[in-house]
Amino acid sequence: MHYNLSRLFVFIDNYDEDYIRKLDNKIAIIYRNYSIKYNKTLIIKIKTTCKKNGIKFFLANDLKLATSLSLDGVYLPSFNTSLNVSKTNMKKNFLIIGSAHTVQEIKNKELQGAKAIFIAPLFKTKKNNNFLNPIKFNLLGLKATQKIIALGGITAKNLCRLKVTKSYGFAGITYFRNNRNNRNIKI
Repeated sequence: MHYNLSRLFVFIDNYDEDYIRKLDNKIAIIYRNYSIKYNKTLIIKIKTTCKKNGIKFFLANDLKLATSLSLDGVYLPSFNTSLNVSKTNMKKNFLIIGSAHTVQEIKNKELQGAKAIFIAPLFKTKKNNNFLNPIKFNLLGLKATQKIIALGGITAKNLCRLKVTKSYGFAGITYFRNNRNNRNIKI
């Protein structure tokens, strides 16, 4: 089966229509907010705005809601280790993507059916001084059979360092907020 997998992903934790409309349609959105219970009406608003702008939309850690709302896919974080991922209610092009920090987590994401695995953190972040660096990232990525996506600490200054990784693409939060002109990003 052919999957049209994005190379760029941005994490959002609220609805900002103006921000979404200004994103390049090559950038997929992952809505992730673990501090609140997901509001179905809000998810539908994000989905509608994404659809109008040709942007793929993934919901973090709620497979049931993502499939019931016919989203483009679900993002399973590293702490989600459930292997009870039923593919019976998924539409044809529904994608499972997920994150990992270790070889064991990579294998778990593959067992969950992930078509792309976000390996993190590649670079130092405000939340985490314990990062991989491109060499360790590549070594960990060799353990994956699916495409790998770089995540964590990516800035305009270190974006060129992605070229030495085996990354299919990258994901971020602040990179896209700080670089409003996100058209023509080269990876």
